[in-house]
Amino acid sequence: MTLPTPRPDRTSLVTGASSGIGAAIARELASRGHGVTLVARRRDRLDALAGELAARHHVRAEVVACDVADPDQRARLLPELAERGLAVDVLVNDAGFTTFGPVHGAVAEDEVAMVRTNVEAVVDLCTRAVAGMVERRRGAVLNVASTAAFQPLPGQAGYAASKAFVLSYTEALRAEVHDRGVTVTALCPGPVATEFAQAAGWSDADLEGVVPRPLWVAPETVARVAVDGLDADRALVVPGAANRVLTTAARLAPHAVLLPLLARRHPALGRRAERTTRSG
Repeated sequence: MTLPTPRPDRTSLVTGASSGIGAAIARELASRGHGVTLVARRRDRLDALAGELAARHHVRAEVVACDVADPDQRARLLPELAERGLAVDVLVNDAGFTTFGPVHGAVAEDEVAMVRTNVEAVVDLCTRAVAGMVERRRGAVLNVASTAAFQPLPGQAGYAASKAFVLSYTEALRAEVHDRGVTVTALCPGPVATEFAQAAGWSDADLEGVVPRPLWVAPETVARVAVDGLDADRALVVPGAANRVLTTAARLAPHAVLLPLLARRHPALGRRAERTTRSG
């Protein structure tokens, strides 16, 4: 099973496409001849990327400004594409953000918004898009989780839990539709040099003290191996050899040993422990 063959009446819907991994995946799909629908809140960035992809790769590049945390806006996505004569052949759920800091210092509204974006939007869009894929017996879903999905993460408790949900959900969805012409892959990147942390005021230096540089992977590399994995019908993609080793270790390590170590090393629980910040 491979990626569906590009067709003029089909599109690849990519959420979180205004920057980072989402934008890189959109570029990768377009370079392989797939039309794309770029979804995020920042329309100016989406318009610029759509123009770039259409000019460089001669594909149809659609823009839909949408906050995927808003259920009403999500509900309009697929009908709007249908009005444009497009069905979703590839769904990439990349939109997401994290908060940093201890739960006792968190802003409740930010934590709930994170769950709506990281979890609720994935379930909603998969439910809406996969039904059509199964009916047509063709389609592909790439859900972006994280290496944080493999263990609890003090300092980012809600984020790691949300990504654990995405990983579990994706694995179950794959088992449900694998014999119905639809491939489903979970992408679990480690640290990536994007705006993800910087948007919350955390510099690369803040994070490099905790996450060694060999674990970092460029967004373009993440996108390439993600789309390769989806095309090869792989259940799980973890970019970077060092990240694959660490995720295996995290699965095997006793939590009684691992979690105190993670709590001591997380920068959000150190000098900035009283400040919970949001990135997305």
